Amino acid sequence: MRPRHAYVHVPFCARRCSYCDFSIAVRRDVPVDAYLAGLAGELAVRYPATGDEGAWKLATLYFGGGTPSRLGGEGVAQMLEVIRRHATPEAGAEITLEANPDDATPEAAVRWAASGVNRVSLGVQSFEPRVLDWMHRSHTVDRVNPAIAAVRAAGITDISVDLIFALPEFLQRDWRADLERALALDPTHVSLYGLTIEPRTPLGRWHARGEVVESPEDRYADEFMLAHELVTSAGLDHYEVSNFGKPGHWSRHNQSYWRGVAYAGLGPGAHEYDGIARRWNASAYAAWLQRASEGRDPVEGSETLTAENRIAESVYLGLRSVAGLELCAGEVAHVQPWIEAGWGTIVTSDRLVLTPSGWLRMDALAQSLTLFRSH
Repeated sequence: MRPRHAYVHVPFCARRCSYCDFSIAVRRDVPVDAYLAGLAGELAVRYPATGDEGAWKLATLYFGGGTPSRLGGEGVAQMLEVIRRHATPEAGAEITLEANPDDATPEAAVRWAASGVNRVSLGVQSFEPRVLDWMHRSHTVDRVNPAIAAVRAAGITDISVDLIFALPEFLQRDWRADLERALALDPTHVSLYGLTIEPRTPLGRWHARGEVVESPEDRYADEFMLAHELVTSAGLDHYEVSNFGKPGHWSRHNQSYWRGVAYAGLGPGAHEYDGIARRWNASAYAAWLQRASEGRDPVEGSETLTAENRIAESVYLGLRSVAGLELCAGEVAHVQPWIEAGWGTIVTSDRLVLTPSGWLRMDALAQSLTLFRSH
């Protein structure tokens, strides 16, 4: 059985953001034709067409990056055509495109919508110019509203806005103001990510030199809880630790990850999971392109999950969303102190759902329950 969910990694960016350690390729001129040839080559090796129309049906398709919108309107349309030679999106399938505000022009948005894109995730990150400059973002604040308007005018009404919180103190970022400006756009979905310092990034180098200090835990917690208060008050459900959505607009693709179901991963650095093993592609664009274009599988590594891995993952994935985790015998007593502390609730007699304050402690709670479940 082929997976009903697929992720496609498009690595191109105008520049590398200061915090980013993803697989990206900085290009002034995006090599659309070469990338699509590589994608077609990988599909031919990994998921060859069977000649049976509809043999591979997709419930969700997610184009992430990098910056997929840098392919332009026509490039995105051609990418979907490449996918459709092998897979058929189901009726009502969720097709998401990550986009930079600079790329969301009226012409591009119309082409995206005509090609089948019905959900756009817009990388806003902040509404403060000095913060965007520090992040090395390529867009300016005045591009956000026109981008939202262009996407909506094209008929794409399912719009997610991404923001980053817990920034270094010296930036003096007004987190409340950023949240309020994002909510004023009336998005159907909001994703909020706490800044993490990765060593192989500009931010990691600044931190190593002592030029940047990580945000303290108490400010991280305060900003997380403020976001929960403001965004849920605006009518969005806090359905996963980092994600809020209006009813009917929770990300179906991301929920497939949290349910632990199989998904395909295509493009440089992409991961995929078949329910038993994980595999990942060559991270560097040039290496991925050479292998895929030559008809070779661009896989770089794989691992089969052990019983211990499965226990740890089931606990962690269950605790990170409002779907919660079904508890086994004896576990209700183990988590009772968490309930009393306000970190979680028990629903339907045996399912644990963490509260926002519990999500702030999720790593420690998941580790505790994993150890209990493993013995």
